[in-house]
Amino acid sequence: MPIDKIFKDDASEEKGERARMASFIGAMAVADLVKSTLGPKGMDKILQSTGRGHSVTVTNDGATILKSLHIDNPAAKVLVDISKVQDDEVGDGTTSVVVLAGELLREAEKLVTSKIHPMTIIAGYRMAAECAREALLKRVIDNKENAEKFRSDLMKIAMTTLCSKILSQDKEHFAEMAVDAVFRLKGSTNLEAIQIIKKPGGSLRDSFLDEGFILDKKIGIGQPKRIENAKILVANTAMDTDKVKIYGARVRVDSMTKVAEIEGAEKEKMKDKVKKILGHGINCFVNRQLIYNFPEELFADAGVLAIEHADFEGIERLGLVTGGEIASTFDNPESVKLGHCKLIEEIMIGEDKLIHFSGVAMGQACSIVLRGASHHVLDEAERSLHDALCVLSQTVNDSRVLLGGGWPEMVMAKEVDELARKTAGKKSHAIEAFSRALVAIPTTIADNAGLDSAELVAQLRAEHHNEGCNAGIDVISGAVGDMEERGIYEAFKVKQAVLLSATEAAEMILRVDEIITCAPRRREDRM
Repeated sequence: MPIDKIFKDDASEEKGERARMASFIGAMAVADLVKSTLGPKGMDKILQSTGRGHSVTVTNDGATILKSLHIDNPAAKVLVDISKVQDDEVGDGTTSVVVLAGELLREAEKLVTSKIHPMTIIAGYRMAAECAREALLKRVIDNKENAEKFRSDLMKIAMTTLCSKILSQDKEHFAEMAVDAVFRLKGSTNLEAIQIIKKPGGSLRDSFLDEGFILDKKIGIGQPKRIENAKILVANTAMDTDKVKIYGARVRVDSMTKVAEIEGAEKEKMKDKVKKILGHGINCFVNRQLIYNFPEELFADAGVLAIEHADFEGIERLGLVTGGEIASTFDNPESVKLGHCKLIEEIMIGEDKLIHFSGVAMGQACSIVLRGASHHVLDEAERSLHDALCVLSQTVNDSRVLLGGGWPEMVMAKEVDELARKTAGKKSHAIEAFSRALVAIPTTIADNAGLDSAELVAQLRAEHHNEGCNAGIDVISGAVGDMEERGIYEAFKVKQAVLLSATEAAEMILRVDEIITCAPRRREDRM
């Protein structure tokens, strides 16, 4: 019996060289796909889904692009995963991580063809990554002590992050917003407390940050439009039991008066419930579920503002912000924590009315209202702002910053090169390859801006031989510039995550020597 009958008919396996080629090529193709979105002059991609509605996304966020791809190649999937993790972990650098991993594999492929064992390459990469990390650690700037300086660092980081996004035109405005929002968090990385509301209309520069909390609901009819010193009860309970629901109940009665009696009883029940709720001494009641007309009427008579159907995230945030807890039973008022805020009023944004809570107990929350020409613009603006907020909240905790614009890569490449010269044996080839891969990031930034990348990177390399040099690629003037003067900064945490994830992903793909695809399940003909 021949050996290849171990697998079912349709299963395929690729061994050795072919498997490695397949994984290298897949990974490099993915890296090339997102390569053109890197840097301040990076282009966007339009992603169109073939599903219902043909939804269109316009984005240059690496993770968003890769998430939407359906990829068959197993190695490419690894790259998609690292960009997702990068997005969850630090928020920014999703494109860089894929580009770097792709370049590491491209270099590895050359080494494998010149008969160097993958394990040797991996060992070299390991050493190089460690050395690069040390090089960065030596050059970090930390201004945690000096509040003014730290704030300006954060502003610069936010502006650098937003530079490559759709918001680059108004980056000062948005950076200011992001920094304010993150400072309100007081060091927690929980971005739930920052609510982003998207309202089409106006232009991006009409967006603003609001201290309070905005709920995307309308105030009921005949209820007070404005409440000062509000006591808020946040609840999740059914307020729609004052009518008999015909569908759900089978009631056998012998006359219509009986039905009326049942309805009367239901109404009494509802009245009791509303009484209990009012017994908390509140003047604003926010409910997750529907509130029918009858209880709404009762609330209006009592002068209480009742808001129905607040979305779930809205409810949780509202509880968080006002310091209240979500209640679902109202029998013992003393155990329920009420929320407080100074003023509740209705505001208009564009066409829509929203409810605005200001002077909230927990100062950590705020709302960012984004305005823009269309939904696509707003979605992309939200993604960009989310990137900036993630990076900033990480930086507030880990306050080390680096210069940007290809500067960290050049610093790392220089150190790694020196390590390669000192290392004996075949590993040195791999270490050298690692430094070439690092240089690919400034090269790509320059290429995307349509500059002569070979010339610029050569100049950079020469500059970096001087100690304490701050040179990086200044895309705007198209030359090598001083990154500190330009105010181009990046968070250390982002760079470190990029470096380590890319190396580990490349390692993982390098270890592959066989790909086995299992046979698809046959559908039996049921005819």
